[in-house]
Order: sequence, then C-alpha cells, then structure tokens
Amino acid sequence: MNFKAGIAATAMGLLMAVGANATELRLSHQWSTGDVRHQVAEMLANEVAAAGVDLSITIYPSESLFRAREQYNPLSRGQVDMIVYPLSYSGGQRPEYNLTLMPGLVKNHDHAARLNESAFMQEIEALMAEDDIKVLVHGYLAGGFASTGDCITRPEHMNGLTTRAAGRAFEQMLAAAGASITSMASSEIYNAMQTGVLQAVNTSSSSFASFRLQEQVACYTPAGEYALWFMYQPVMMNKSTFDGLTQAQQDALMAAAANAEGWYLEQAKLADAESAQVFRDAGVQIAEMTADDFNAWLALARESSYPAFLADAPNGQALLDLALSVE
Repeated sequence: MNFKAGIAATAMGLLMAVGANATELRLSHQWSTGDVRHQVAEMLANEVAAAGVDLSITIYPSESLFRAREQYNPLSRGQVDMIVYPLSYSGGQRPEYNLTLMPGLVKNHDHAARLNESAFMQEIEALMAEDDIKVLVHGYLAGGFASTGDCITRPEHMNGLTTRAAGRAFEQMLAAAGASITSMASSEIYNAMQTGVLQAVNTSSSSFASFRLQEQVACYTPAGEYALWFMYQPVMMNKSTFDGLTQAQQDALMAAAANAEGWYLEQAKLADAESAQVFRDAGVQIAEMTADDFNAWLALARESSYPAFLADAPNGQALLDLALSVE
C-alpha cells in the first residue's frame, strides 16, 4: 500500500469509527413540509447537526411513518424517537390532556406562552413522564372555523352542520350547538370537504393553509382579536432515548429546542394573519368573531365541555384551576 492509499484508508477508518458512534433520531409528524410544525422539526435537526455531537434527526412528514393519531403510543414504547403532535389527540387515553385544547382557556399567544411555563404545564409534563415522554419544544397554535356555506361566528351557526373539530372538548361544545361531529385528523379534512362529508371544520391556522382548505370552503373565520381555539402541539421525545444520549448530545438538543421554541411562538402569531390572507386571496369570504360572539361560545363551553372534562378526569378540577390561575 502506498503512502497516499494508507492515509486514505486511515481517514476512512476514522470516519467509520465516528459513524459507528453517531446517533440517528427519527421524528414523525402528520403535516406537509411547508407547515410550521415541520419547519420547527427542521430547525431542531439543522441546529443539532451543526453542533457536531454525532447526533442527527431524520424527519418523516405527512404520516409517512405513523398515522396522525397513532404516534403517542409508539413514542412511549420507543418505536419512534420524536414526534410533533397535538397532545389532545391522546385525550381519550389521558383525559387530562383535553385541557390542552379547551374552549376559551387560552386568550392569546402570549397567554399560551405563560401557560407553557406554569405549574399547570408541569403537571401535564408529569403525566407524560409516566409514559416515558418528555417535552422538547412547547407550542400552542391558534385556529378558527370554516364552512362550505354560511360564515360561522356564533354557536347557532353550527346548528345542523356536519363538522370536524380538533379535540374532544370542542366536539362536545359544537355538538351542544347542534352540529353533527365526524372525527378525523387534519390531514383528512380536504377530502372530506371535497366529497361533502363535512360542511364545516375547526382546526389550526397553519393546517387551514398547509392543507389548502381555501380550495374547499366559502367562508373562513380566522383567529383574530378574539380566538376561541388554541391547541397545544409540542415536539416530544422518548425520555429513555433522551437519557441515553451523551451529555454533549443532550445539551445540543436542548439548546436547539430553546431556539426552536422561541421561533415557534413568533411563527404562531404570524400564522393567523398569513392564513387569513391566503383565504382572502383565494376569494374566500373572511368573517370576524366579536367579543359578544366569543362570550356566547364560552357560555356554551361552560355548560358542555367543562363539566364533561371534570367528569372524565379524576384530578380535573385541580388542573383546571391551575390553568385558570395563569393571567
């Protein structure tokens, strides 16, 4: 073997040794690559890669690894390392999670950020830890309503419509308003509206835009000065997998997560206005919810969603009180 060949072989051996010690994490989510939740995942992956700690994150978007609502248990079992996931999707398994999508509980994005740092969220995280899950990036997204017919701003506008709502609490409130509920992931809404299965929908601003729902609806009520719908959609990780990383890898991941969380909050605020503009540009009518409209929804939620939650969750009142205590 000549000198140059020897150097090349040594270099290859070193690369192979480094590769053998590198850790690859798999991250699953349900959204398209243009969605803000995918971009949060990309930000994590890019910053971790740049840290040079032999850690990489491979992202599986658009339900390419697991179905939208079937990600929490695989994460808990270590079958996937990370997910971006609406926590209330698992409200049937953990009733307490339904508080992360409760009508009127979050007032605006800054209030959501304070909730993320509160004793309420610490209790939610303790429940996740029981399932071997930890939160890396906190995030709430706002949303609104859309219809293939008349605009929706008040409870009576839902009467007689078949609708999709994200989360059990909203389903209960909308059913109390006279709607028929069809449950599905946000990735399934487009086809359901196209085929007439749904006449109305309730989802996040980001999902309204990323799933091109402007092509299927006649009127959109976006999150504005008054937003009833806020949904907690964090980046979560299997806790045992995190604990198995080296200290340098953990530090790099948490530093990237802190940056991603700040960016996620900024983007959540922008998403509401941007989605409204997408629908406006597509010729969709835009409706605005007033303070009186908001209060009408809240009164209905207090008669439907709140009592139902308290009946399902043994420690529900304590958790609800913690959430309501955050100013």
